[in-house]
Amino acid sequence: MTSKKHKVQENGITFGMVSVIFMAVSIVLILAMIKIYLSNQIYYESKIVNKIQREVAALKAEEVMLKQNVEALKFKNEVTDTIFVIQN
Repeated sequence: MTSKKHKVQENGITFGMVSVIFMAVSIVLILAMIKIYLSNQIYYESKIVNKIQREVAALKAEEVMLKQNVEALKFKNEVTDTIFVIQN
């Protein structure tokens, strides 16, 4: 009689499988955290840029208004000086 020994295969979860899964989940979490951090930084920088753009637009509008006031004052002074000279 020959006795045959059958090699028993494990059908459960092995330590190697658990370690591979743990490493994969760790990599995914690290990449997700990096993406979230970069997205937040881009958001806050874009808020700063938008604020500066609004300030620039307001200053340009103010510049146009001041130029118009200067032109009006120049015209007023020229007309007033001419009228003053004519009356004398």
